[in-house]
Amino acid sequence: MTAAAKVADELVPHPVNEQLPGVDYCVNSNPSWAEAIVLGFQHYLVMLGTSVIIPTIIVPYMGGGNVEKAQVVQTLLFVSGVNTLLQTWFGTRLPVVVGGSFRFITPSLYVAFSQRYYIYLNPYQRFIRTMRAIQGALMVASVLPMLLGFLGIWRIVVRFISPLSAVPLVTLVGLGLYEQGFPLLAECVEIGLPELIILILLSQFIPHMWSSKRPMFDRFAVLLSVGIVWAYAALLTVAGAYKNRPLNTQLSCRVDRSGLVSGSSWVSFPYPIQWGPPSLHAGEAFVMIAAAFVALIESTGAFIAASRYGSATHVPSSVLSRGVGWLGVGIFLDGLFGTGSGSTVSVENVGLLALTRVGSRRVIQISAVFMLFFSIFGKFGAIVASIPLPIVGALYCVLFALMSSAGLGLLQYCNLNSFRAKFIIGFSFFMGLSVPRYFTDYVLTSGHGPVHTRSVWFNKMVQVIFTSPATVAGIVALFLDLTLARKNESTRKDSGRHWWAKFKYFDKDPRSAEFYSLPYGLSKYFPSL
Repeated sequence: MTAAAKVADELVPHPVNEQLPGVDYCVNSNPSWAEAIVLGFQHYLVMLGTSVIIPTIIVPYMGGGNVEKAQVVQTLLFVSGVNTLLQTWFGTRLPVVVGGSFRFITPSLYVAFSQRYYIYLNPYQRFIRTMRAIQGALMVASVLPMLLGFLGIWRIVVRFISPLSAVPLVTLVGLGLYEQGFPLLAECVEIGLPELIILILLSQFIPHMWSSKRPMFDRFAVLLSVGIVWAYAALLTVAGAYKNRPLNTQLSCRVDRSGLVSGSSWVSFPYPIQWGPPSLHAGEAFVMIAAAFVALIESTGAFIAASRYGSATHVPSSVLSRGVGWLGVGIFLDGLFGTGSGSTVSVENVGLLALTRVGSRRVIQISAVFMLFFSIFGKFGAIVASIPLPIVGALYCVLFALMSSAGLGLLQYCNLNSFRAKFIIGFSFFMGLSVPRYFTDYVLTSGHGPVHTRSVWFNKMVQVIFTSPATVAGIVALFLDLTLARKNESTRKDSGRHWWAKFKYFDKDPRSAEFYSLPYGLSKYFPSL
């Protein structure tokens, strides 16, 4: 090759890839059983953080103690395992974990703070009554995603999404959770920061410095780093490093302060209506519906990211709709069993697909088996779940970042020299970060949201929707993409619509059947459109 040809070759832009290269195992390919089991446990370990954080926040306000918190964690793990299996078998069939969602914390606390539950002087009675109300609200809220998904309404909506409008949506699904990253790590810097540093060293630097035939450090970086830092935290606890420290520091840093081990039973099988018959209050149901709406939007972004990291083609519109329908089934099961929170696609587990470069569906299904096992044998699960939360915060710093980069990767389909595209992307990102910040700060300074009508449930509905960065950015980007210079000839190509046109309908691309067909010949009876 001549020097001129070499220079010309170097100046050629990177090619557009409909399927992400460099993935070791795609959706349909599987590592060995031994490796798959270890990777499945690693996914279970990652999703534990959210499963512990949510009950830790809401259960004390409901009137529950360590025993009730442990029961809620076990129930949430059990239902997450069931929902993950349903989603990977009959939903989108993507390698996604379906677990608890931070977006349901506000509706659950709205129920917990209701004045009518303060007549119960016994904290356990108040906990039971509050849980029943949350169950009823969740079961009603589940109707929204089920109707939108199974009736095909969401299929029609997502056909309007282009790569350009998907960039802010997918990116802010991860980036919008920045408050759960370093702030959580900083609650105990002496264990959170070492976890972050070791994780980055193992997953990013060592694989390039020490080449081996079988990737180990990058693929199992989470397990190795958590094991090292957890042991270090245990040594600090035993040595009495936190003996005279403030209570909050002890709760964050010590490995024996979660209360899960003492509160868990050896064997406990979660079952429907275990807290008693659900109750229903219309206002609480409306607030929960708003959270379900946010969950289905954020899950749509996570589905798109998981398809990239699973080296699959873009998700057909009908498959996204099917996945949202099964997400609704998952929220219904949350209400039926009483998890205290609704479900969404686990963002951190999507990030783990990128970190390990393993997008195998089987690995995720194995992780669901771990969820079911440890939810039933509570003492064993509680030991693993007692990992200090600053370690979890360090994991989030890396995994949420990788989730965000999936959205940025969609820019390859767009014309970044177009001022229209620049405006839509920049404005959507800015509003997606600025609007939720405004709503959150307003509550902190005034005690209520900027929408302050006489209907408290309506105020909370607005608060839930507009404190979700992905929801705000996604709505703004979609609106601008559909209305701004719509009739211009270059608009379609600038937005990258021509790349995703064949995925609007299931049978337009033969690869869709390879990745997204239902198992056991069910596609014959439930065809995707």
